[in-house]
Amino acid sequence: MPQITVDYSATLDDAFDRKGYVRALHPVVVDTVAARTEGCKSRTRRADDFTVGDGTADSAVVHVEIALLPGRADEAKARLAEAAAALARDFLKPVDGLAVHVSAEVRDLDASYRKA
Repeated sequence: MPQITVDYSATLDDAFDRKGYVRALHPVVVDTVAARTEGCKSRTRRADDFTVGDGTADSAVVHVEIALLPGRADEAKARLAEAAAALARDFLKPVDGLAVHVSAEVRDLDASYRKA
């Protein structure tokens, strides 16, 4: 814990430094919600199909989901979501004609979460 998933549009393959992003994100998570660096587990997932709006514009998406054990204040989770979304922009190169939508969500893991 935390479990971090970064979904991104395939059109960002060459424009999004995914490894750099998650390496920079881990300390932000640790500082914002009192997690441990060694507990941060991140994965990035390329999505070949994303549709934004009516699908007619050239758009791409980066969505970050951070799942934590319960107990953090809503304000801390909101600060982390804002920081995660803002940080993603630092690792995105512009792509001509492509609008990139960046979002982040921080949520609690439910009672079924286990690790081994």
